[in-house]
Amino acid sequence: MSIQNINVALIGNPNTGKTSVFNQLTGLNQQVGNYPGITVEKKMGFCKLPNNIKANILDLPGTYSLNASSIDENMVIELLLNKNDKLYPDVALVVTDVENLKRNLLLYTQIKDLEIPTILVINMADRMESKGISLDIPYLEEHLKTKIALISSRKGHGIEELKNLIVDYKNIPNEPCLNASIIDPEYFKSLQHAFPNQLLYKLWLVITQDVNFLNLDRNEVRSTFTKSHSELKRLQQKETIKRYQFINDVLKEGLKVDHTVATDFRAKLDRILTHKVWGYVVFFAILFIIFQAIFQWATIPMDFIDSTFASLSALAAERLPSGILTDLISQGIIPGIGGILIFIPQIAFLFLFISILEESGYMSRVVFLMDKIMRKFGLSGKSVVPLISGTACAIPAIMATRNIENWKERLITILVTPFTTCSARLPVYAIIISLVIPDERLFGFLNMQGLTLMLLYLLGFGTAILSAYILNKILKIKNKTYFVVEMPSYKTPLFKNVAINVVEKTKAFVFGAGKIILAISVVLWFLASYGPGKNFNEAEAIVIERHKDKPLDDFEFEEAVASQKIENSYIGLMGKTIEPIISPLGYDWKIGIAIISSFAAREVFVGTLATIYSVGGTDNEATIKSKMQEEINPQTGEKIFNFASGISLLLFYAFALQCASTLAITKKETNSWKWPMIQLVLMSGFAYITALLAYQLLK
Repeated sequence: MSIQNINVALIGNPNTGKTSVFNQLTGLNQQVGNYPGITVEKKMGFCKLPNNIKANILDLPGTYSLNASSIDENMVIELLLNKNDKLYPDVALVVTDVENLKRNLLLYTQIKDLEIPTILVINMADRMESKGISLDIPYLEEHLKTKIALISSRKGHGIEELKNLIVDYKNIPNEPCLNASIIDPEYFKSLQHAFPNQLLYKLWLVITQDVNFLNLDRNEVRSTFTKSHSELKRLQQKETIKRYQFINDVLKEGLKVDHTVATDFRAKLDRILTHKVWGYVVFFAILFIIFQAIFQWATIPMDFIDSTFASLSALAAERLPSGILTDLISQGIIPGIGGILIFIPQIAFLFLFISILEESGYMSRVVFLMDKIMRKFGLSGKSVVPLISGTACAIPAIMATRNIENWKERLITILVTPFTTCSARLPVYAIIISLVIPDERLFGFLNMQGLTLMLLYLLGFGTAILSAYILNKILKIKNKTYFVVEMPSYKTPLFKNVAINVVEKTKAFVFGAGKIILAISVVLWFLASYGPGKNFNEAEAIVIERHKDKPLDDFEFEEAVASQKIENSYIGLMGKTIEPIISPLGYDWKIGIAIISSFAAREVFVGTLATIYSVGGTDNEATIKSKMQEEINPQTGEKIFNFASGISLLLFYAFALQCASTLAITKKETNSWKWPMIQLVLMSGFAYITALLAYQLLK
């Protein structure tokens, strides 16, 4: 990162279009990571400004004020207080929604008190006419002591003017809009006298917030100017009232709304989408459409990717010189990577639909709707956010529980979130469903495979809710919380935002999983290509001796030798060791190896089988799906992947905690190995018993 780059912090309330502004400024020049020392996600982007100036754009977590109530909000305050932080902003962009300007300006006035050059970005300007809103920009700039960028991030209007303001940030006035010391002049006067070199509002935040400020002894400030908790809360409330009085006075002249123009479309739509009956009907109808589309739309690109990698594997084996390296490439690396890339279409479609639901404002209605159910099971509506986020990945979903203030509700949410079907399960579900569920339609329009996928998602969510109910009864922690959720305005999803989200999420999934799969594929190839003792090293002689009475043709001989070698390889011996444990579930030793290796990441399951079948077979042109379809149990003569074993596998992966990263994040969030170990044992045990019962009943 260039030292000369301008550091720009994007700050704002949730649902103000902050992400849209970020995407307009950075496009795909962005990266996602964690802030040093904590697991709160950060987004950093890079932007070219006029006069060949570059900027680092930091998208901070959404916050309603600098009176923090969560770890995300604490992180925002700590950055704004610490000038030594390399990400400390040269200029802050406070993004507001033109329809909720009064509420959004509270945060703006607090940041102005920190004397950071601050640009007020008023977003969604394209909605002003339809809502009957008019703004007196010069008046607002004068009284809010700033420069205002009136933009529409959806249409890209005003972005160039915003870039010019960022370049000219040194000319933006730093003085506060109002002085917070008016809430208790004597107290603040003595505070300033004791620490004359510090900003007064910065001292106030150190006293009232649980933040780490490197240049100041927080204990010294608090011990000298201590007040009771109730007194501090009273002063914070007084501060908020003073700020809103100031905001009201400014907006009385600077903002006009013609209420005869505004429509009640949002209210009418809310009456349907949050209705106690129709709300759930609409929600499940949307889910049905999503999972039907995931299977139907993705079929053609998936088949293309599958056949392409099968051809690449065959081409590598044919064109490259014979040897270990060629075997590694054709039997290990190509099938392993192909085993995950085949599912890019389905994963992309999943993220596409989730992005559309979030962009449109509908997801907040789902959270509100599900709160009525959550409370009956010991959770609040805030728990729905991690549970829905879990459909992408359990790790950020568990991190999202930090917004739940109540420890019992947060702990229960952390423990049950892995039951929701994450995108890493999707490759396993997709390949097994395509093998054991017929591609047929019920009533002419219900695709059986899409319906099965939807049922698996509902099963995971239902199990999470039921588990929460049980934990709520077991964990004897008394507490009471209140649920508040904001209902943002409905918006037509912005194509650019949706596209960037799909590309970034899919890319993160593929490259994150790809590193693991590539490493595991190489290890598996080695374990499957070598073995100890005579049974492996003298495979050809053993096959000849075994069939001396009835010699095999060349193809049959190669198949028999490959089978003899794979069964007596290192991986074969490992699989045979665990086979007695998994055979009652309908699995053979190859599936057992795939289950063990997928503990690193569930999606490795398919890649593992692709590698094993590639090493153990002679047909390099066969696709992953066809190899799995043709696999036969030598003891029974039946297909390994039949209806009974397929349903058993689907249920096992629906409930088992096959993810080391989830255990690690649970340990970090609970600060104990006790809870992740309970997760692992109970979920895996439940998965085994369920899969066992399913296979024994269906076989």
